Amino acid sequence: MTAQARFKEISQSGQDDKLISYGFFLASHTNYWRLKYTDAFITDPALANIQSIMPIYTPGFSLGFLATFRIHDQLNLILTPKVGFYEFRTDINTFVSNPDANTIDENNFFTTRTTINEATMVEFPLHFKYKAQRFNNSRMFFTAGGSAMFRTKDQEEADIEDIGTLGRDFTVDLGIGFDMYFKYFKFSPEVRFSHGLLDMYRPEATDPAFRDAIQSLRRKSITVYLNFQ
Repeated sequence: MTAQARFKEISQSGQDDKLISYGFFLASHTNYWRLKYTDAFITDPALANIQSIMPIYTPGFSLGFLATFRIHDQLNLILTPKVGFYEFRTDINTFVSNPDANTIDENNFFTTRTTINEATMVEFPLHFKYKAQRFNNSRMFFTAGGSAMFRTKDQEEADIEDIGTLGRDFTVDLGIGFDMYFKYFKFSPEVRFSHGLLDMYRPEATDPAFRDAIQSLRRKSITVYLNFQ
């Protein structure tokens, strides 16, 4: 068989013609809080020493299974239950005045305090997958849908952290990727963007030093999926 013929050979893997097919995936994500300040952050003298509260992009990973329901050759419904491991870092930048300093420069400086929220989440994403026409052994696709997320540790344990957060969320997700057909399996890399719908902030469990400066926290993440079927 010539190289040209081998290149044009169409793989039948991926189970695209079955009503229901299964697979698994590994994923790596980066996430952070979309933070909104209160009016008191500007007007309240008690918060004058808080320069800024800056969420930081923080990596994590997840893994799970996928079930694909065939509606049409170009349209699928996909359920992807998974377990995600998340970490949210936030820098609290504070203005400090040192009355014992000998110079003006030493008298005024900033300190940064990093807070960390760790969570293991059980997630149930449900998405529609629209696929372009297949060209040889690849095809482009788009995904759209949402996910329900639930934290595994209880609220009392989570309230020990410096920034209090709730244990559940719902997200809206959009993704883009490629189906790549090989001899024995289908490999589908995907990039997905997720936006949290719920305000996760729990002020009663947050450190009083900066509690009143935060109005809301919403989850935002970018995830790279490696899907195998």
